[in-house]
Amino acid sequence: MKWTISQIQKHRSKDFLIDELVRMDVIKETDPTIREVSPIHLTGRADISASKVTFHIRIEGHLILPCSRTLVDVNYPIDVETTETFLLNGHDYEAEEEVYQVKGDVIDLEPIIREILLLEVPMQVYCDDNGAGQEGAPQSGKDWEVIEEQDKKEKLDPRLAGLAKFFEDSDSSD
Repeated sequence: MKWTISQIQKHRSKDFLIDELVRMDVIKETDPTIREVSPIHLTGRADISASKVTFHIRIEGHLILPCSRTLVDVNYPIDVETTETFLLNGHDYEAEEEVYQVKGDVIDLEPIIREILLLEVPMQVYCDDNGAGQEGAPQSGKDWEVIEEQDKKEKLDPRLAGLAKFFEDSDSSD
């Protein structure tokens, strides 16, 4: 995902299409909650002018993250579209958009892709099937168990069963 300015300028009058599969395992070092990163598929194009290069990129792949409830692996899909602009000279800065200044002769998209992937990691992720068949956090123990919200509404606390009978008796006497 690195190009020199001269390589980019050769495509100024032609289409500069991007279709690459890159490994981004580096983000696991930054965020230890990421267990695995699939190969990331980058597609898009670049608009090249004399003063700037604008990349229109779609980032697709998936991350393996731990379920916040059971700690089993959850396949979290990534599908992001972004537009990133690199200025080739520092004089053409527009304040309303975020741009990157090219340092040296090389445009490198990898740090930007890494940042976008890290921003896509949610604070909490839950598995749909409660980790059926996978070893995760225990779902019950001595005097406790994990219950669903619906089960909680339907289940009556045994300590309050006598109170429910009290209200039934008072309704029938009225």
